[in-house]
Amino acid sequence: MVSSYLYPQYWKMEMMSSLRERFGERLRDLRFERRMTQEEFYGDLLKLSPTFGGVIERGIRAPSFENLDLIASNLGITVSELFDLSVEP
Repeated sequence: MVSSYLYPQYWKMEMMSSLRERFGERLRDLRFERRMTQEEFYGDLLKLSPTFGGVIERGIRAPSFENLDLIASNLGITVSELFDLSVEP
């Protein structure tokens, strides 16, 4: 394991990973609040791959700007509200 203390570039990667994970949790919570499955939300509503939605929600990948706008508008919130990670849905 490489120490992030000795190698700041690893700290940045860890921080970004944590942000992706928190964003994914927020997105999953918002989807759950609307009682939608990944298939319903990502597949039927957004016309995206439900598998890709799962990857976003697990914090493995981040959505593009276009997909952020699509996700937010279909949730009835702004993109900035998607990133309000201090709020419970």
